[in-house]
Amino acid sequence: MYLVAGGAGFLGEVLIKKLLMEGKTVRSFDLNLTNLKHKNLEVIQGDILDKLAVEKAVAGVEIVFNNIAQVPISKNRDLFWAVNEGGTKNLLEASLKNNIKHFIYTSSSAIYGCPLSNPVNERTKPLPAEDYGRAKLAGEILCQQYNKKGLTSSIVRPRTILGSGRLGIFQILFEWVHQGLNIPVINEGKNIYQFIHASDLVNACIMISKSEVAGTYNIGAENFGTMYDVISNLIKHSGSRSKIKSVSSGLTEKGMSITSKLGLSPLGSYHALMYGRSMYFDISHAKKKLNFRPVFSNNDMFIESY
Repeated sequence: MYLVAGGAGFLGEVLIKKLLMEGKTVRSFDLNLTNLKHKNLEVIQGDILDKLAVEKAVAGVEIVFNNIAQVPISKNRDLFWAVNEGGTKNLLEASLKNNIKHFIYTSSSAIYGCPLSNPVNERTKPLPAEDYGRAKLAGEILCQQYNKKGLTSSIVRPRTILGSGRLGIFQILFEWVHQGLNIPVINEGKNIYQFIHASDLVNACIMISKSEVAGTYNIGAENFGTMYDVISNLIKHSGSRSKIKSVSSGLTEKGMSITSKLGLSPLGSYHALMYGRSMYFDISHAKKKLNFRPVFSNNDMFIESY
């Protein structure tokens, strides 16, 4: 039995579909109910903050995937810590009690904040710049602590996730392209930015679950380029009248931060911090240890999601 905590979320549903395709028996645990229906899918509705509900979800399970997270777009500092740290602890504790074979924690590249240099690898020192990143790092630290208690838990750090059905903050960009509006980039969009397709990420998670040892893995696309490259390619693909316009980094970041804090924009502080900066992972560790080979490029992801 495989438990997907966060099974009603975008990534959770992709993971469940993949596991079911492989003939696995799967249980979804989420505050919301998944739309997926399958004879080998059991659904438990519950809150990760409810210890009894978590223990019920973990009972009889061999592998746990923790995809439950309070994401930056929520802008709720208290929930960042309650869910991403406290909820993860509840799930780890129940997993330890039930002798789970492998616990896989989906972390975030936000734990690195704005990296001082690229590419970023697993040895790069985490320097989260805001509460979401700090809370996700706290979840990682808990995983490491439970490894010392005897639980095998691994950490997955994905780059920004895309794929069919994934909108979120990208809906804004896609609407602008669809309407033919100008698309702002910072400093001519020369910053190199890497994404990861949900199906590639799910494949990596399943590969990790088959390992008998704990590990930490940075997961991203192998083929990627600048923000200008990926946006211009999308504009060309869509036949849009949109033009890419370069704007000042300082004023833009300040404006994004202010509108976010005032609730005038869905963007979180991490989005404002990173939009004009480069960030990309060295994925050689995952390629070597897992034989991980991502299929989708940045351009593939943007076109499919659009």
